[in-house]
Amino acid sequence: MLSEEIKREIESYIREHCPTPRGASIEALMVLQRHRGWLSDESIRELAAYLEMSPDELDGVATFYNHLFRKPVGRHVIWICDSVSCWIMGYEGLLEHMQGRLGINPGETTPDGRFTLLPIQCLGACHHAPALMIDDDLHEDLTPQKFDEILERYE
Repeated sequence: MLSEEIKREIESYIREHCPTPRGASIEALMVLQRHRGWLSDESIRELAAYLEMSPDELDGVATFYNHLFRKPVGRHVIWICDSVSCWIMGYEGLLEHMQGRLGINPGETTPDGRFTLLPIQCLGACHHAPALMIDDDLHEDLTPQKFDEILERYE
């Protein structure tokens, strides 16, 4: 069941930005994910009913956007950019280092639940490649050493 806090946040967005509840589907999914960590089938059904949509319609929105998680993720999500610029500037070596340091492959979560490593098509930071994001923080001009230093900031 959606909490009153979640409903308030969604209603606030609808009042300010949408003529219909379904118009708030992306923001509502993000609100729900912020509170629950990821979007389970049950969460999709609850939210779909609230937004007057079918679960399949809302699932279509949730699976289209790669920042919406349909399975559990770690406390911190690492998005490594695999654009052409990042490939040219050392993506492969950095990814290999990250996999060794974290002990996981892309798409996996560390056994302690601290990090999930996910590839992303482009972070728009080509002028400072290679780049990655951890949660909402962009990190650029990366080297394996810089990655190790950055990693220590995230508990």
